[in-house]
Amino acid sequence: MAEIRAKAGGSARSRRTRGIAAALAPALLAALVLAGCTTSSLEGTYGPTPTVAGAAAPPPVDPEQARIGAEQHPRIVASYGGVYHDDKLEQTLARIVGRIVAASDDPSQSYRITILNSPSVNAFALPGGYLYVTRGLLALANDSSEVAAVIAHEMGHVTANHAMQRQNKAQTAVLVSRVVSDVLQDGEAGKLALASSQRTLAAFSQQQELEADAIGVRTIGKAGYDPFAAARFLQLMGRYAAYKSAGSVQDKRPDFLASHPATPQRVEFAIRAAREFGAPGIGEVDRDRYLAGINGIVYGDDPSQGFVRGRTFLHPSLGVAFTVPDGFVLDNTSDAVLATGPDGTALRFDGANLPSGSSLAAYLDSGWVNGLDTSSIKTFSINGLEAASARAEAKGWVFRIAVVRAGDNATYRFIFANESDTPGLQRAAEATITSFRRLTPQEAASLQPLRIRIVTVGAGDTVASLSARMRGVDRPEDLFRILNDLPPSGALPAPGQKVKIVAD
Repeated sequence: MAEIRAKAGGSARSRRTRGIAAALAPALLAALVLAGCTTSSLEGTYGPTPTVAGAAAPPPVDPEQARIGAEQHPRIVASYGGVYHDDKLEQTLARIVGRIVAASDDPSQSYRITILNSPSVNAFALPGGYLYVTRGLLALANDSSEVAAVIAHEMGHVTANHAMQRQNKAQTAVLVSRVVSDVLQDGEAGKLALASSQRTLAAFSQQQELEADAIGVRTIGKAGYDPFAAARFLQLMGRYAAYKSAGSVQDKRPDFLASHPATPQRVEFAIRAAREFGAPGIGEVDRDRYLAGINGIVYGDDPSQGFVRGRTFLHPSLGVAFTVPDGFVLDNTSDAVLATGPDGTALRFDGANLPSGSSLAAYLDSGWVNGLDTSSIKTFSINGLEAASARAEAKGWVFRIAVVRAGDNATYRFIFANESDTPGLQRAAEATITSFRRLTPQEAASLQPLRIRIVTVGAGDTVASLSARMRGVDRPEDLFRILNDLPPSGALPAPGQKVKIVAD
């Protein structure tokens, strides 16, 4: 929750408040509804001398693509928590990229590589040679060949010019719907035309993903890496996504809007492409050197964004914390803290822009909430802190809203939503709001980020004993198996082998 750091300063807080002040607009509803959806995707752009973020931009090949990349780069970095700097990790990544660039379809292309300070598992690219990979993805990978597969996939999007093709296709889809609905003045036909265009675009995007998969597998195979790494990492991402989304609200969008083929299809396709190089077991994985490169990197939330520890959110810099009920899944984003519950209840927590000493009740009734029931506004105290709450109903949604003042220039906002006024909505709102409290200076000082730690398997170690050393994560044994790509049941690697744990 990076932006919340500025809530006491005014300008950033004002921008954030304006962004959601449109009476819980559709964008907020979408964020609430989809907050529990976990996406692990490879999407994509990319030269002879790869440069790590912070270096000068690479020489442009196409002026228009370079312009798009340069324009979007700051926005991408800002939305993903900034750049993550770690000399050892950057050297590890640069070594992998240099090797696969030399084996790529266009070894003359230059690339700018940015490690994004985000716990999400993602990689993507922009036109002009801008390549991005999150530290979350690097923490999940187990060897250099898996990271090479990800980056080679993105390079495949670049060399195949997919970014510009997709943009042109999307513009055509919009044009078709406008012609039907505006020119022919037929709204229903326009909706049908748009749906048809979306299906075409989705199929087009899926075709691009498979093409990039094929290019990626071919590239890492030529570079001497294990060509089966792509299929292996796709399966691992699927397991991690299932772990992260357990208990959360699932994405209810139609399948045809998905921009990627189903994971089993991609895995099968990647295995077929890899078999062109030979049977499993060929190629280099470079596991030990890669694990040494990621040893110590931050896992999960960055300290500047606060921490999620199970069902509790804690922000040491702001000095506040709250806990959501059983069954809720917390997601700490750059804009806000989101959560989803088993009955469909969703939560957004962020900062509110209020002058010191202003009325919390008056703020609730100041016009930023559509459908507000003014008779429901009440003021009260939470753990010694001034608070106010209200109920609202608009656009088919029911809302429970609360604001809490934790200091002269620090006011926070809880927004709960559900499609119906279920008992669970009210219980979740009350339990979460009443849990809000200030951290003691000792608590704030003791909070440290979680990190990936590489340990050596000992003679007496078991999955249970090593996962018991994990800190600050849900279902540690399940996560230990996923992080180390171990099957759901089975023994550890042999003594002397390296494995990952998450610890302080």
